[in-house]
Amino acid sequence: MQDSKKTYSNNWFNTPFYHILYKDRDYAEAQLFIDNITEYLNLPENAKVLDLACGRGRHSIYLSKLGYNVIGADLSKNSIDYAKEYENDTLHFEVKDMREPFAEKFDAVFNLFTSFGYFQDKEDNLLALKAIKNSLNDYGFAVLDFMNVHKVIQNLVPEETKEVNGIVFHIKRWVEDGYILKNIVFEFEDDHFDFTEKVKALTLEDFENLMDEAGIFLLDIFGDYKLHKFYKNESDRLIMIFK
Repeated sequence: MQDSKKTYSNNWFNTPFYHILYKDRDYAEAQLFIDNITEYLNLPENAKVLDLACGRGRHSIYLSKLGYNVIGADLSKNSIDYAKEYENDTLHFEVKDMREPFAEKFDAVFNLFTSFGYFQDKEDNLLALKAIKNSLNDYGFAVLDFMNVHKVIQNLVPEETKEVNGIVFHIKRWVEDGYILKNIVFEFEDDHFDFTEKVKALTLEDFENLMDEAGIFLLDIFGDYKLHKFYKNESDRLIMIFK
């Protein structure tokens, strides 16, 4: 007898399940990072800030509370629809492809928590970096916070199961053709879901080459949210400041 369950396998980032699986991310640590990085950048009062690939806007909201004029942008319409409920005079959200520069210019552009490298084509990564550069004003800085792929690959957990909100997520991870892949399979209300995240395993050297092509100046590199020095095999993050 044929299984009557439907299988869904598209638009993972546009589903509520993405947010359910990752709901326990350490947002206190994220806020500490935002505190540290805004202090480091010494942004002007009422600075215009773009939070690029903002998801549901949690970090945009925090940036707004710090006194900045913030635009959160993301490709996921569902995420932006959710975030729009939090809009105010200094906080706005819009659906936007990160490969397209903004007409207005910003004092800072943030691309946080590994929200880069999901494109299939290297040229799209280059377009995204150029768009970030072109969205900065003359005095602006960009912050790109990416995983440290060396450490991630060394510590990759091949298989695990997580139960969140009564949903059992079966997760597999592997490296293939220069990408880190994560397959997420689960059942919900008699339907079967099968999604795969695929992010380019970009190293510091890869970013340096892309930035050279884009005419970008890499100004500083940090290895964690406390802004310690970057060490290739030890650091948790690869955080790049550029313009």
